[in-house]
Amino acid sequence: MSNLQSQLKPSRNAKSVLPGFKLSMGFTLIYLSFLVLIPLAAIVLHSLQMSWSTFWDLILNKRVIAAYKISFLTSLTAAMINVIFGFIIAWVLVRYNFPGKKLVNGIIDLPFALPTAVAGIALTAIYAKDGWIGQGLYAINIPSAYSVIGITIALTFIGLPFVVRTVQPVLEQWDHDVEEAAAILGAYRWRTFIRIILPQLFPAILTGFALAFARGLGEYGSVIFIAGNMPFKTEIAPLLMMTKLEQYDYAGATSIALVMLVIAFVLLLLMNAIQWSFTKRWGSL
Repeated sequence: MSNLQSQLKPSRNAKSVLPGFKLSMGFTLIYLSFLVLIPLAAIVLHSLQMSWSTFWDLILNKRVIAAYKISFLTSLTAAMINVIFGFIIAWVLVRYNFPGKKLVNGIIDLPFALPTAVAGIALTAIYAKDGWIGQGLYAINIPSAYSVIGITIALTFIGLPFVVRTVQPVLEQWDHDVEEAAAILGAYRWRTFIRIILPQLFPAILTGFALAFARGLGEYGSVIFIAGNMPFKTEIAPLLMMTKLEQYDYAGATSIALVMLVIAFVLLLLMNAIQWSFTKRWGSL
């Protein structure tokens, strides 16, 4: 037995496929610096070109605040919608076999492959007043295009795969014996779902929600066509940043981006803290 353990134990002198820790960490830091840290630092440096009074006047401008509200509220709404329907889609793809399952599974990734501008044009054509779906919605006084609803539709479209693809692997690895044991003990299906299944899926659901929410905050191409881009009504923060850039107001654009970055970072940090706390608490039970 001891001879077998000594054979299975990796030798210290054995060469690893990957380089050592120092070299790997150095490459990681350089890679992250060029892709993440330096661009983010550039946003801060451009924002510091203006005085504090000018900075506060800019980010507290009524038009800018309205753009913030529209971006965050539509992204939050779209992410919550995707949590509900994304979970249902993931559940159906994992738990049931039906004709065309592989096709449906492939369609989920379509928003990843489809250019955002193409998605925006397609959604506008469908949900406009004379579109296939828009005709019915406008008939019941629901403006599906050139409104906040249109923005939410676009963000829901591009955020759906994030929820499905984070929940689906967890469901595939789920042990059905736990559900059978709960049923034998007399638990109803709804109680089994609430007390057993949902707590195990909550970290994955929260991760999908955070990814969809973050993607929605920075989305531009698929939104500008269906939004209408009316200040105080349907103007999103990324569009306002593009307007500033077209006017060569780089400091103004980066100031708006900095506020978006800080708020998004705080929200994502809060979600990670909730996920970590929930995972720790559930793991200790």
